Amino acid sequence: MDAKVVPGPGANGRVDAATAANNASRHSIQSVDRALLLLETIADMGGEATLTELANRTRLNISTCHHLLATLIKRNFVAKVPGKRLYALGGRILYIGHACLQVDLPRRAQPYLENINLATGETVHLAGLQGDVISVLSVREARHAVRVETGKLGRIAAPHAQSMGKAIAAWLPDDEVRRIMGKDLKRYTENTITDFDELLESLRLVRRSGHAVDNEEYLPGVTCIGAAIRDQAGTVIGGISASMPMMRATKEHLASVRDEVIAATRALSIEFGHPAAQAGERPPASKAG
Repeated sequence: MDAKVVPGPGANGRVDAATAANNASRHSIQSVDRALLLLETIADMGGEATLTELANRTRLNISTCHHLLATLIKRNFVAKVPGKRLYALGGRILYIGHACLQVDLPRRAQPYLENINLATGETVHLAGLQGDVISVLSVREARHAVRVETGKLGRIAAPHAQSMGKAIAAWLPDDEVRRIMGKDLKRYTENTITDFDELLESLRLVRRSGHAVDNEEYLPGVTCIGAAIRDQAGTVIGGISASMPMMRATKEHLASVRDEVIAATRALSIEFGHPAAQAGERPPASKAG
């Protein structure tokens, strides 16, 4: 069978780069383009700028800038700095950035999950913080015949009783912790924390040690160690945990699992630009149990 080259679509009517750019320009919406330019300019100037600075940098007139900023403020993409004539990036920018990180997190985390799984032989979970919900995004099953039943991907059932939930919640304000944990802290075992003030105290200890432990608090005979992943703003975006049956939870094995989990979450935090991790900040040494 003979082969031949067939002209592709549009081969008889190629356009140069300038024509393509002009076509794209005709189809763009000027107000949207200008609004995005303002956001980029505020970011380029360190996160805040005056109206005059923005007008000069973008070469837009003052009135146009003012109207565009008013719309961006209404949608919380921009905020006025109290007591100053400055415009700053708003909270909605963080929300969108956080959503982008959630998409990127599983891809970046895969080699770390695999390394923990290989080094410890235990079940490894990756979770992300999505609004007020902590959801399992990826799992590496244990390499042992006796293993922890991991369940399905998705929302974790009891963040107050699981190391993943506590590791993530430890870096959140108290009101957010309440929203994530819910009104009632259900008891699953005799070790489950059901008092909110006691839970807050345990989260304070998690921040000090750099990791959280589920000591048969959710499932009898199962222990887990988890640590948080944070981004360039220090905001928690997710976490990694490793689970094992108590029959394998010797002091030495727990310490090894703890070190692997902390090392992985610190490395991922560095990838996401967390400044404390980049500076080499290490949590104080502590016992895994």
